[in-house]
Amino acid sequence: MEDKQIIELYWQRSEDAIRETDRAHGQKLHALSFRIVHNNQDAEESVSDTYMEAWNQIPPVRPNFLFAYLAKICRNISCSRLDWLNAAKRKADLVELTSEMELCIPDSRLEQRMEAQEIGRLLSRFLDTLPKESRLIFMRRYWYTDSIREIAARYGMGESKVKTQLHRTRNKLRQYLEKEGIAV
Repeated sequence: MEDKQIIELYWQRSEDAIRETDRAHGQKLHALSFRIVHNNQDAEESVSDTYMEAWNQIPPVRPNFLFAYLAKICRNISCSRLDWLNAAKRKADLVELTSEMELCIPDSRLEQRMEAQEIGRLLSRFLDTLPKESRLIFMRRYWYTDSIREIAARYGMGESKVKTQLHRTRNKLRQYLEKEGIAV
């Protein structure tokens, strides 16, 4: 079933919307969540919570890209679940991702003052300036939390090329944010 048809099922408040969403996107959402929480049961719960959140938000929201919309919800739920599960301790792989991004994202005091939407808008504008390959690699790493190895295999390149590309993209992001008046 096409995404537009699935969205119509949500608007009709048909319970088939959840079943069709799961058929179309369930495996991808589970994989996304599992990369964050590293536990099948927690990933399943996150995906289930994603469906419930989508049910509560559609309508009035009518997403243009259903999977991207669901992935955002799933990622946020999975990150919240991970925070809850690990309260004081962090998983090493997420700490690594965070430390990589610390070099190009503003410090927490500025982040608290700045609207989250503004940061998102600037990040979207920055991603639009990148060549397609760089944008895809960046998104696979920092949105879908793919490992360097997974990205290299997906795009048929060496791990060192992926690392170099990510390093250069982070540097460009830092420069872009500084140019936009955000101290990094």
